[in-house]
Amino acid sequence: MKAVQYRTVGGAPEVVDVPVPVPGPGQVLLAMTAAGVCHSDFVVMGRTAAELRFPLPLTLGHEGAGIVAQTGAGVTGVTEGEAVAVYGAWGCGRCGPCAQGRENYCPHAALRGIFSPGLGAPGAMAEYMLIDDARHLLPLGGLDPVRAVSLTDAGLTPYHMIKALLPGLLPGATVAVIGVGGLGHVAIQLLRALTACRIIALDVSAEKRELGVEVGAHAVFRSDASAVDAVRERTGGLGVRAVFDFAGTPASVALAGAVAAIDADICLVGIGGGSLPVGFGRLPLGVRVHVPYWGSRAELAEVLELGRSGAVEVRVETFALTEAPKAYERLHRGGVRGRAVLIPDA
Repeated sequence: MKAVQYRTVGGAPEVVDVPVPVPGPGQVLLAMTAAGVCHSDFVVMGRTAAELRFPLPLTLGHEGAGIVAQTGAGVTGVTEGEAVAVYGAWGCGRCGPCAQGRENYCPHAALRGIFSPGLGAPGAMAEYMLIDDARHLLPLGGLDPVRAVSLTDAGLTPYHMIKALLPGLLPGATVAVIGVGGLGHVAIQLLRALTACRIIALDVSAEKRELGVEVGAHAVFRSDASAVDAVRERTGGLGVRAVFDFAGTPASVALAGAVAAIDADICLVGIGGGSLPVGFGRLPLGVRVHVPYWGSRAELAEVLELGRSGAVEVRVETFALTEAPKAYERLHRGGVRGRAVLIPDA
């Protein structure tokens, strides 16, 4: 089968031929229908040999959807031919957080060498994908896999944080979304669907600012040195009640801290290498800083329901599986509008 792999440290993704995996006891084999392309993959591919905690080659892709092709012994809860989405945050399955479906915060995964697909375990960018346990599969329920696959991360990750902050996101509050990319444009839609907040979108790209308006932002500004004054003016000098930074660069993180109001929440979602000094006098009084990671299985089910209702729609650009290197190049240049999605070659 064809697979997109990261094969050598410092190398580019390659399309290669590998054997079709065979499901063992408790495992499920999917025939893949879609796989999302994410900036997080560049972080994985940017690590040194000493920083990698898993062997290469690695089949990439942590956003996946497919059809159940074969099940191993003892598998229940899924049937062959069923269309499913993959929940990508794999934990030990036995601890308290995992029992609650919060495998994204499993404290044992790293210690036991448990990796998420595409981030250490073989991922979704292949014709077939092996799933370790049926609990990591959720029914698509009529959703288009190409449109819905990125709800498993680009939808789930912002939803996880927005849902947690809903008690403070009261009608009339203003929030800021930094980075209107794969996650940011979904976050704006989620905020419109779940709150009555005013939404300010910030991005360095004019095209992505246009996308911000298209998906529901009330105001957009260029994410540069003028952004702080623009946001402060828009909020009567007070700043915003919550900031969702989907870039995570040093510049965007500094901007997040500069536009936060007293008693605000700052969510650093992007992994662009930025850090925010925290301490008395460094940030407005009462500010809380969050570093969220993915979301729970139950939250993914909720996000898929939002997709079915039409409240959230991921804007996608599609590429054939064998065009994966081209998709990564486009993403690296900032040339993807929304989310890049790989589909099986015709």
